[in-house]
Amino acid sequence: MSKTARWRSAALPIASTALVLALAGPAAASAPAAATATTAPEAAPDAKPEATPETAPEAKPDAAGPRVPATSTHRPVGTTSARLVDRDRPDPWRPDTPSRELMVTFWYPTDSARGAHAPYLSPELSTALYGTDAPAGVRTGAVAGARPAPGRRPLVLLSPGFGLSRTTLTALGEELAARGYAVAAVDHTYETLVEFPGGRIEPCLVCGREGTDPDFGATASRVRAADLRFVIDRLTAPGNRGPVRGLTVDPGRIAAVGHSLGGAAALEAMAEDRRIRAAANLDGTVWIPPTGLRSRPVLLFSSQLGGSPGATENWEDSWKRLTGPRYWVDLPTAGHLSFSDEHWVVDALGSRDQLPADSGPDLFGTVRGERALAATRAYLGAFLDRHLLGRPAPLLDRPSRAFPEVRFAK
Repeated sequence: MSKTARWRSAALPIASTALVLALAGPAAASAPAAATATTAPEAAPDAKPEATPETAPEAKPDAAGPRVPATSTHRPVGTTSARLVDRDRPDPWRPDTPSRELMVTFWYPTDSARGAHAPYLSPELSTALYGTDAPAGVRTGAVAGARPAPGRRPLVLLSPGFGLSRTTLTALGEELAARGYAVAAVDHTYETLVEFPGGRIEPCLVCGREGTDPDFGATASRVRAADLRFVIDRLTAPGNRGPVRGLTVDPGRIAAVGHSLGGAAALEAMAEDRRIRAAANLDGTVWIPPTGLRSRPVLLFSSQLGGSPGATENWEDSWKRLTGPRYWVDLPTAGHLSFSDEHWVVDALGSRDQLPADSGPDLFGTVRGERALAATRAYLGAFLDRHLLGRPAPLLDRPSRAFPEVRFAK
C-alpha cells in the first residue's frame, strides 16, 4: 500500500499533529495527541435507552468565532444529535462490549429560523481532538432542536474520515439539509474520539492499526457499512419512531456519502444494502472492490495534489468496476482535508501558516478552504439532486464557468 493510499484513508494519524499546531499554535506542543487522548470514566452502554438525545450546551448569542459558510439556498435548517445503540451487534472494536454504541448528528429542513444555533462541538471534545478549544467557537447555521418541516425527506448518510469527528462534515450537512434532504452524520466509535451524553469521551482504540494491519481498511469499511445500515434501520422504523421526532425519511431515496475512509465505507454500504440508491466517495482509497452495486450511480471527487500512482491506480481499478452512472471530478489544487471542515476552519482561524511545511500541501493544497467547500457542495448537491430527486444537474455533464478549477478526470 502506498503512502498516499494510506493517508487518503486515515487522515488523523498524519493530520493530528499538524492540526494541533495550526489551531493552537506553539502552546500546543505539549498537548496530547488526538489519537491517544484519555477518556472520562466509562458509563455502561446498556444503561441508557437506545436513542438518547444529546443535551449539549447552546451556543452563546454573542459568540465571535468564525461561522459555518452560509448555504446556497439560505433555507432554515434544524439539527439535533442522538446516541443510538445497536443491541443486536457486539462492538467490533471492543469485544467486551455487547452492543454497538454510536453518536449521530441530524440536519433537516425546518420552517423556522428562530432559536439558538447548535454548538459546533464542545470545548472538552475540541480540546481532546485538537489540543485547544478554539474550534468550539465556530458558529453553526442550524437551529438546535428545531421541529422538522413536514414531508418525507430523501436521506443522506455522512461518514467522516478515519480519526476525524462527524463535526468535520457540518458544512456539508447544513448545505444538504437546506436543499431539502434529511442528513445523518455518524461517528464510528473507537475510530475517533467520540463524546457521548453526559460528557463521556471514548478514545480512538484503533488509531495506528492502519499502519500495521494490511486488512484494516477493508475491515473498517465493513464496520462502517454496518453502522450506516443500522442508522437507516432506525430512521425507517415503522410508525415514525426514529430518533428525531417528526422527521420522516423516504426509504426509496437514500444515499451514502463519505470522506476518505468514509467514502470507501459509502461504496461498501451500497454494495451491502439495496436501500442505498447512490453513493459518493470524497477522496478516499477504496479498500473493497466495488462490486454488487447493481448499476447504481457513484460520484468520485478527488484531489490529485500530492497524489501517487498507487492512489490513482486504486481509483482507476474502481472506476472500471462501476456499471451504473458514474462521475469522476477532480480539484487539482485541493488537499485531502479540503473535502471536510478542517480546511476552512484552519483558514478561518488564521492559523494555516503555522502548519509544518511538509504537511500543508498534502492536507490543504493551495485552494482556499471556502472555495473547496463551495465546489464540494455544488458537485455533491448536483449528484444527489439528479439521482435522488430527479432534478436536472448540468454541472455533472460539462466543465463549468462557475468552477473553472474543477476538471473531469473521466
